[in-house]
Amino acid sequence: MTTALEVRGLRRTYGSRVAVDSLDLEVTEGSVYGFLGPNGAGKTTAMRCILRLIRPDAGHVAIFGDTDPVQQRRHVGALIETPRFYEWMSGKDNLDIACAYAGLNAKDVVPEALMRVGLQDRGDDKVKGYSLGMKQRLGIARALLGKPKLLLLDEPTNGLDPQGMKDVRDLIASLAADQDVTIFISSHLLYEVQAVATRVGIIRKGHLVAEGEVEELIAGGDELEVEVGSPELPKLREAIDAISGAEWAGAGADRRQVVKLTHIDVPTFNRQLVEHGVPVAELVGRGRTLEDLFLELVGGTEI
Repeated sequence: MTTALEVRGLRRTYGSRVAVDSLDLEVTEGSVYGFLGPNGAGKTTAMRCILRLIRPDAGHVAIFGDTDPVQQRRHVGALIETPRFYEWMSGKDNLDIACAYAGLNAKDVVPEALMRVGLQDRGDDKVKGYSLGMKQRLGIARALLGKPKLLLLDEPTNGLDPQGMKDVRDLIASLAADQDVTIFISSHLLYEVQAVATRVGIIRKGHLVAEGEVEELIAGGDELEVEVGSPELPKLREAIDAISGAEWAGAGADRRQVVKLTHIDVPTFNRQLVEHGVPVAELVGRGRTLEDLFLELVGGTEI
């Protein structure tokens, strides 16, 4: 598969503080890559270095094989932090100005960009009347004006209400699935990233601490939790205590019991419950999430 973005040994310091240290990343074409980390982990600094908005102290960045920053810009669109617009002007006029700065023909690209983000019917409205979610989508439209193959989005759902988050999430999924845009999305909202990303990298204090396919990372580890329902709770508790690799972890919903399983799979656990004479009414898996993995890797760091 074609590599859309390759980062090797990226480093950036501010005085004695190391913001990004020996960062290695690889993003394949057509994927949605989630770049995760707590606040202050170095996500935005790394993205600014990738885009050459700030100069890295060391490291190698290739975008679709190009290492020259001027050539790289042909492939990339970006929304870094909160987008800013001329509020008294329409969304379309704001995009027209962006085209003038970039040397693009607005008539060729602005209508398509507005359509791609679902603002084709609101392009003539003044930006001051836009919701936060609409402004984020307009920011993404501006990043799409040059028809980039790689789109970098820094906290695109930050500050949005649930509907705004869903709108942006659906847009990201659509760009990747239907319009062949590779997405690199930075966020600390883990459930949002898990909903759209195929691969993630987790950064802490400038270091990459994990990288891989979302499903593989979540499936990793030897522990999982299940909830067990039975009309005979005392017998269920006795069986849990007797089964090797099973540990009672508290009460769950609807009088079910939460059980932590270590080095034992769910079918084996269920069979052993039956062998201990426990009538099992329900056995519900508690899936490991990206948040579970994140907290394992970064400890108690605030997100």
